[in-house]
Parts: sequence; structure tokens; C-alpha cells
Amino acid sequence: MIFTVAIDGPAAAGKGTISRAVAARFGFAHLDTGALYRAVGVKGGDPVSAARGLTPEDLARDDLRTLEAGQAASRVAVIPEVRAALLEFQRRFARREGGAVLDGRDIGTVICPEAEVKLFVTASAEVRAHRRWLEVGGDAEKVLAEVRERDDRDMNRADAPLKPAKDAVLLDTSALGAEAAIAQAIALVQARLPG
Repeated sequence: MIFTVAIDGPAAAGKGTISRAVAARFGFAHLDTGALYRAVGVKGGDPVSAARGLTPEDLARDDLRTLEAGQAASRVAVIPEVRAALLEFQRRFARREGGAVLDGRDIGTVICPEAEVKLFVTASAEVRAHRRWLEVGGDAEKVLAEVRERDDRDMNRADAPLKPAKDAVLLDTSALGAEAAIAQAIALVQARLPG
């Protein structure tokens, strides 16, 4: 069975947590597409060459979840040649046999506009900054400023800006715990599965 779940949203909205849980529940493969961009960003050197030469080892680095890696990902994600280099990999992954869940910024709008389920996970900038601060620490005001800066860059880039697909279901996690958000996402996928 080929079945794609596209989960988009801004940083720290909960899309990774939800995506991993949905993939585990249905036995689908999972791809955090942000990890591709994080790996390109932290690899250094020419971003286009880094994207074209991305290896499984690059995706296994333990520094991909840092705030610096997230900022680097956002900077390289605005480069059209980087996006093009990673596009086909993501599309092949999405249409693999056995189902797939992809989370990122442009899965439902650009990578997999034909996805059977599209979910846009969001939360207020303040809630997302607090979550990120709990994860990485540091100065809370600086983390909020960085979240807002990243939102601006992601939403206003010329190539594949962050926005919900027209047919995406909006899931605001500002006042939802992880369990409740996951339950809503699972119910949505369950309702769209064939048979």
C-alpha cells in the first residue's frame, strides 16, 4: 500500500513528535525532512555540494537537534539548488510501499501535494519558544527572538514558503499536550486509510 502522511508546521510546534507517533502506530516509515536540511547546514562548505553528497552518516550526527543546526537549516533551505537536490529523495521516500510519514515545512504544498493526509501543526510563537528553551536551554528571550526570526525566514522565502496546504487539517497544539495532539492526528489518519 502506498499512503503518504504530510505533516508541516513551524519549529517546535510538535510535528516531529506527532509524526514519529503516527508512523509507529501504523507501521509507516518516517522521515524528518528537517534533518536533511540540518545535516546540510552543519556539514559546512558549499551547501549545494553538501546536499548532493548527503550520506546516511550525515543524518546520524548527534548535533542535528541543536539550535545552531536549526538556524543553519533555515539558512540553507532558502537556496533553490539545495531544495532541488533534496526534492527527489523526499518524493521517492513518500511514495514507498508500506506507507510513509514526512514532516517538514513544505511537504503538503511542494514535496507531496498528492498526500492522502495533510496536517499543519502549529502553536503560538511563545509556546514554541518555551518548548525549544526546555529542549536546548539558554536565554528564554533570545530563544523567542530566534523562533520569530526563523518563522519570518521560513514563511517569507521565495521558494516553497512555510504555509498550510489548502486541503490540510490545522492542528493547533498551543493548549494541547503531546498525547492529545497525537490522538487527533491518529484519528485523522485512521479515517482516511483505505478499507
